[in-house]
Amino acid sequence: MVVRPVASRRGCGSAGVTLSREPAWVRHAVWWHVYPLGFTGADPTGAHRWPGRGLAHLRDWLDYAVRLGVNGLALGPIFDSTTHGYDTVDHLRVDPRLGGDAAFDELVAAARARGLRVLLDGVFNHVGRAHPAFTETLALGAGAPRAGWFVPTGDAGPDGVPRYATFEGHDGLVALAHDNPAVADHVAEIMIHWLDRGAAGWRLDAAYAVPAAFWARVLPRVRRAHPDAYLVGEVIHGDYADLVRRSGLDAVTQYELWKAVWSALNDGNLFELAWALKRHDALLETFVPFTFVGNHDVTRLASRLREPTHLAHALVVLCTVAGTPNVYYGDEQAFTGLKEERVGGDDAVRPAFPTGPDELAPHGWPTYRLHQELIGLRRRHPWLHAARTATVFLANTRMTYESAAEGQRILVALNLAADPADLPAPGAVDVLAGGGDLREAGTGEAAVRLPARGWAVLATTDA
Repeated sequence: MVVRPVASRRGCGSAGVTLSREPAWVRHAVWWHVYPLGFTGADPTGAHRWPGRGLAHLRDWLDYAVRLGVNGLALGPIFDSTTHGYDTVDHLRVDPRLGGDAAFDELVAAARARGLRVLLDGVFNHVGRAHPAFTETLALGAGAPRAGWFVPTGDAGPDGVPRYATFEGHDGLVALAHDNPAVADHVAEIMIHWLDRGAAGWRLDAAYAVPAAFWARVLPRVRRAHPDAYLVGEVIHGDYADLVRRSGLDAVTQYELWKAVWSALNDGNLFELAWALKRHDALLETFVPFTFVGNHDVTRLASRLREPTHLAHALVVLCTVAGTPNVYYGDEQAFTGLKEERVGGDDAVRPAFPTGPDELAPHGWPTYRLHQELIGLRRRHPWLHAARTATVFLANTRMTYESAAEGQRILVALNLAADPADLPAPGAVDVLAGGGDLREAGTGEAAVRLPARGWAVLATTDA
């Protein structure tokens, strides 16, 4: 086993960061991320178009979300689409499978009454093949009024129908022509329309596939109408900070940290996590990332982790490092689900929720209570939103790190091993969450003894 003591950067980042765009309220935001078509039991194939339980079903779960501790509801796609929501056919109409526009208005009002903001999912890289602008283009060719919204490839299929650029080769997802000012006008109008209707912001789907210059044209118009809107892009890889600077986004999704968390836990290699946290820290010079340990596009955390108790370690990291945290619905109940690369391969990670909490399995509630504990800690320490993280002690399966900002500091101790472990905790004075035996509290020699696969969040003399 490799063991390495690391010099503490005590007080690092105590002044926090200054962000040029992010609305002030985001500092306190913790989102519950829901994929509405799955949550409400709608048919994701689109074969059955009748309204099911709709958004009214989600409205019935808002009190559950409030008890969890979140203060925001991040929705997957809700607009009229052919199948799974990402093949939109009308951005100005809520999908009938979800109950239509009235159901949206009722959900926003109910959420607002409980102090919950609503984030919408904007699919503006592409549209579905059944979108009226595309069907008329296929019918009328270059003379169609909105033919310029799409990008012809210059060839035709076996049936002689001209081909157009698509999203990552998916024939049902037709890419928009982002250099066309009319497309920028249309997207800006859509975003402003739903912000006018009560949304607090947008998650911009596949933002990595859209030229940054497009967002730089659209987003200032949105902000002029709604200065407090939160605008975050889905970005999987690449130079996150550079994209934020060029696009004008408030934030992007932190896939790099997501991957490092579960990979480090599975491999017993906390050096990977420590390295990812250094890179995460560097992003804070530009923006605060949109953080998560699960979402609608990946295998459930409880299925991904080889050791079930490591789910707690993943959640501890999410709630104690910088970021705007998101909890994917069902993860708070330790739901399992494997994403597969096939038609319908997302269904297992996008399940329906039952009529009410009493119908959830008993074994999930300890994980719910763990989420309550750690989200509560996060909400009581809002400075963690932009805190800098530094490694204090590092070994393959043991780690102590500190998170610090605004003159505040906590320590986090992780033990992945099947045996108890002693970890340095300089300056620790109390256990805020988790469990451990703190020794020589308040001194530079303080240490915490963690149980097998244990963890602790520790208050310090700086707090």
